[in-house]
Amino acid sequence: MLSLTELPVFSDIDTAQIEPTISGLIERNKQKIDRLLDSDKPFTVENLLQPIEELDDELSRVFSPVSHLNSVRNSDELRTAYNACLPLLSAYSTWMGQHEKLYQAYQQIADDAGNTPLSDAQRMAVDNALRDFRLAGVALPDEAKQRYGQLRAKLSNLGSKFGENVLDATNAWSKVVTREELQGLPDTALAAAEQAAAQAGKEGYLINLEFPSFYPVLTYCDNRELRREVYIANCTRASDQGPHAGSWDNAGTMVETLDLRRELATLLGFANYAELSLATKMAETPAGVIEFLEQLAEKSRPQAQQEWAELLDFAEQEYGAGDVQAWDVAYYSEKLKQQRYQVSQEDIRPYLPADKALAGMFAIVERLYGIKVDEVAEFDSYHPDVRLYNLSRDGELIAHFYLDLYARANKRGGAWMDSCRVRRVRGTELQLPVAYLVCNFTAPVGDEPALLTHNELTTLFHEFGHGLHHMLTRQTIAAVSGINGVPWDAVELPSQFLENWCWEPEALALISGHYQTGEPLPEALLEKMLAARNFQSAMQLARQLEFSLFDFLLHMHWTGGDAGTIQGVIDQVRARVGVVPAPDCNRFQNSFSHIFAGGYAAGYYSYKWAEVLSADAYSRFEEEGIFSADAGEAFRTEILEVGGAKDPMQAFVAFRGREPAIEALLRHSGIAA
Repeated sequence: MLSLTELPVFSDIDTAQIEPTISGLIERNKQKIDRLLDSDKPFTVENLLQPIEELDDELSRVFSPVSHLNSVRNSDELRTAYNACLPLLSAYSTWMGQHEKLYQAYQQIADDAGNTPLSDAQRMAVDNALRDFRLAGVALPDEAKQRYGQLRAKLSNLGSKFGENVLDATNAWSKVVTREELQGLPDTALAAAEQAAAQAGKEGYLINLEFPSFYPVLTYCDNRELRREVYIANCTRASDQGPHAGSWDNAGTMVETLDLRRELATLLGFANYAELSLATKMAETPAGVIEFLEQLAEKSRPQAQQEWAELLDFAEQEYGAGDVQAWDVAYYSEKLKQQRYQVSQEDIRPYLPADKALAGMFAIVERLYGIKVDEVAEFDSYHPDVRLYNLSRDGELIAHFYLDLYARANKRGGAWMDSCRVRRVRGTELQLPVAYLVCNFTAPVGDEPALLTHNELTTLFHEFGHGLHHMLTRQTIAAVSGINGVPWDAVELPSQFLENWCWEPEALALISGHYQTGEPLPEALLEKMLAARNFQSAMQLARQLEFSLFDFLLHMHWTGGDAGTIQGVIDQVRARVGVVPAPDCNRFQNSFSHIFAGGYAAGYYSYKWAEVLSADAYSRFEEEGIFSADAGEAFRTEILEVGGAKDPMQAFVAFRGREPAIEALLRHSGIAA
């Protein structure tokens, strides 16, 4: 099962062999590392760090495809094998992080840098490692070290359990309805629901809690009771409320996670988990993060309240709706948008067939960065939907990426990029970076191609931006290659940055083309779309600030409690920055996988933090031209190629000529600075 091939051989993965293989590799690694440390010679990058990198890369090359399949092709057998590996990997990470002799060897290499100079990338990798040793409790007494290991292992399991509960709760709800009950839905959504029913062996139309299924119901369906039913099913997943109340309830998982995170933070000498989170980020203090978020809230809240008042007035005046509830918001917002701009996502969808959008996106990055994207016809795949591409520059192959675009059962919701292989030197050869890019778009229906909404288009560009950050790196040290070593609140810069081209007429000419006629997006429709760009943008910002402040304050002030304590925090945040009232049954936090099953704990603010960077970075292209060769080359060399080898603020200043300012974000959002 140990695949040293350039790409994973998914068909060779034997579920029964996953845990024994991972266990064997970990034991081999530990023995080899201890043997490396037995040397009498001074430690160097060549005789210690490079061999350890090789060992860990082999482990990663085995586990990465397993972890990926667990997210995109989940099954009971795979889930069991995956979960069996988590405590092993957590214990190995703790063993490494608390290995005093290994820590001392890194410190010796750092101290000897005057005699044996390190490159900038090597210095950053060593400095980050020394920081991570301290954050792993290398200096703790033995009993505290042992407790640290227990905490890390338990937290790893809790994160996996949280995600499984969300997936199971999502899969559990579906409803067969009639055409009449879906009055108002666009033809694309109706066709998808009809196809879903046929695939399930049922008559009629099937809706479920996958985003491409439930979102059109909330946005277009005239049947208010069905909107309410779908909204409640979605916002109560994995909780004590809703149609599956008590099933897969994440309440206890959240409380235990918060308790253990706080204990972990105090064990390491931090006042709370928010402080621990910032130890590896750009933001310097919890107070600084709160101030940043509240500054955005202060500047946007009056406009958000005005937008909300306009929506309520519109719903009452035009539809006699004096009682607008959460399940009505998307519906009446779409009606107001149609009245004001005569444009909807559905109007644009026929002009965004997935293949045309992909070709246009690849043409844009070719112009920006001088790279070429080519599809690979035959490869070892794990699902018929998956595609593989090669990335080349100046005729030289530099990376590969898998693209998995469509929603399906047993696939985790959302969109993400993950590392499959990292760019590094392996022996005498260069290992090329490989990325997984995953979305959950509406699949093709019958003979019709997949047609994207503009929101899906920006999601595609976002994830490809992450992928380019991983694939265009010029680093060869794994610890700072691609997104490795990049602070979490800077990692969203390249992804949010690339989204900007989805709004540029010159770029949309490359991206769009009617799926039947090839006709480009009509100018009149484009103008309407651009005019509607910032429709309810302050309300959307308020929603993101609600999530960010809830996450950060929860981790900053948690001293114990129960699910009601967590609910109290989100209620208080909503009272301060929210504008759309949430019903009492809403349990958004129970499926907030970003912070309970992902890497965003006390870090969800990173999206807005990085959006300031990305908006300001893009303003250079607004000044020089959106396909400026100079600006494109500068962004590639100063941001994308450096990976984690340089301080992100220094990298930003090298590209932009100054530190970032908040004004560009507010301007792009249509909010007065």
